[in-house]
Amino acid sequence: MKVTTINTVTGEKSIKEITPQLLPPAPDKCQTCGVAHEPEYPHNQQSIYYQYAFYYSTKPNRWPTWADAMAHCSDKMKAAWTEELKKKGIEV
Repeated sequence: MKVTTINTVTGEKSIKEITPQLLPPAPDKCQTCGVAHEPEYPHNQQSIYYQYAFYYSTKPNRWPTWADAMAHCSDKMKAAWTEELKKKGIEV
């Protein structure tokens, strides 16, 4: 992530590349997405923690999809979630 700083006296701009730091999830939450769920369930693709942790752990940086959130799930679980998401207009 690039951050631009402007010196308000001189008007000089400087651009720095930074990597934001996330606080870890609470110990009783999923350590991947920061949400309480059973281990066999998908991660919460809409969790802000999951989105940023995933984004900064991929090269090139990209946002997670529901397929990413379900990657660790059984085929049966993936099929069930894919069907329910499709009912809501979300393609996996």
